Amino acid sequence: MIPTLLRIARISLRRDRVAQIMTFVLPVAFFSIFAMVFGRASIESMPRIALAVVDEDRSLASGQLVAALKADSSLRVRDSVRAGGGRAALDRARAAELVRAGDFPAAVVIPSGWGAAFPGFGGTAVKVDMLRDVSDPVASQVVVGQLQRAAARLLQGDAASEPMVLVATRVTDLLGDPKRSGRMISFYAAGIAVMFLLFSCASGGGALLDEQESGTLERVLSTDVGMGTLLAGKWLHLTLLGALQILVMFAWGMLVFGLDLIGHLPGFAVMTAFTAAAAAGFGLVLATACRTRQQLSGIATLVILVMSALGGSMFPRFLMSEEMQRVGLLTFNAWALDGYVKVFWREAPLAELWPQLAVLAALTAAFLAIARLLARRWERA
Repeated sequence: MIPTLLRIARISLRRDRVAQIMTFVLPVAFFSIFAMVFGRASIESMPRIALAVVDEDRSLASGQLVAALKADSSLRVRDSVRAGGGRAALDRARAAELVRAGDFPAAVVIPSGWGAAFPGFGGTAVKVDMLRDVSDPVASQVVVGQLQRAAARLLQGDAASEPMVLVATRVTDLLGDPKRSGRMISFYAAGIAVMFLLFSCASGGGALLDEQESGTLERVLSTDVGMGTLLAGKWLHLTLLGALQILVMFAWGMLVFGLDLIGHLPGFAVMTAFTAAAAAGFGLVLATACRTRQQLSGIATLVILVMSALGGSMFPRFLMSEEMQRVGLLTFNAWALDGYVKVFWREAPLAELWPQLAVLAALTAAFLAIARLLARRWERA
């Protein structure tokens, strides 16, 4: 009897492609993603960090330090900006703007008099200013270490394995204390909210499959209500439900964890409306592409978990390699989370949200068009 049961189970698994993917492919995919993010053995294998450098000292030593930072394979250094027909050296104010805008996670400002005091043993060193974006705490720590390596090259001709503190630094958090303002809470709230929004929209879209199975869908289509109108109604319902779901998440963060939702309400409202609309369209695509609820459940779980891992819902994208960060931009999650980060971390005005809003709007239109195309099979039935 037991061999018969095992044979039946084996046959069922062989016929269920979704179960095969969930059993064998999804675990390997997640293992690969986490291994690429957390399995790096050295700092050389980390993604290159964009660093703005301002040389106010203009001495021989400061010039050599900047050159050593540029030669560092773990950094992408910019010390100038376009001005007129040529380029002009970065100044402190411009570097601070770049960090606040999220273009660079950190900036190094070498103040006047630094070169004359370098290396400054005995407490005579002039401190280099580090302007950092606290939404990426890893970058500033790496840059401090690379500063010491660069200074070691100037004194020793090569980087020591564990260089001493040759460049004293003074760190300034341009975006303030993330714990006091609840910014870190907003990051987690957005990541979790977007991931579960996708799950709820996929589940809500599955109502079409339930209606098909019960015969309700056929009766509705036989009336004056066309498939386009039906999908529009479903999309609007899922959009409103999704917006409410995100609002509940952030409201809970405000009441329990001190998230400043009221102070960011306009940006939050706009991002939530566009995010919920795109997620609702995505849910309809999954529903119209599947034949049964069981198939929808398996495919939705597979697709959403992978998107969430690559898009930043599970861990920050800045921890990923540059290649994986670019791949993450192919996911819905990355654009939605970048928008929420702009609102709550960077205090960005609504006008600066246009890249994220444009992509989410384009995704919404594309998802609705695909869902309408896939739903034609029910009209032909």
